[in-house]
Amino acid sequence: MAPYEALYGRRCRSLICWDIEGLQQLEGPELVQETVEKVKIVKKYLKAAQDRQKSYADKHRKEMEYEIGDKVFLKVSPWKGILRFGRQGKLSPRYSGPYEIIEKIGPLAYRLALSSELSQIHDVFHVSML
Repeated sequence: MAPYEALYGRRCRSLICWDIEGLQQLEGPELVQETVEKVKIVKKYLKAAQDRQKSYADKHRKEMEYEIGDKVFLKVSPWKGILRFGRQGKLSPRYSGPYEIIEKIGPLAYRLALSSELSQIHDVFHVSML
């Protein structure tokens, strides 16, 4: 007995038999063709939903670029244990700094001039951490 049958008390209908119960069973190439068509329809709807959600997200997105010599704050992540500054949890600081950008590594990575207390941390950061 299949898990679906044990849970719902009836056999599981396949994707292509969802139209109306009691229809004749499809066999052979027709079954494969109808399954392929339904999968294409589902993919089309998923693509439309993805595009719609992407357009919503892109409206609020802004590209951030910094120049060498700019001062930036570094995002602190107390939950990951990267930086700890006295307080714990909700009352801990969210940002540390300001630190000067000394080199642009790539379009999204920057090297910062960190203080001596942060010498154990790698000095290259993604733009999302600034």
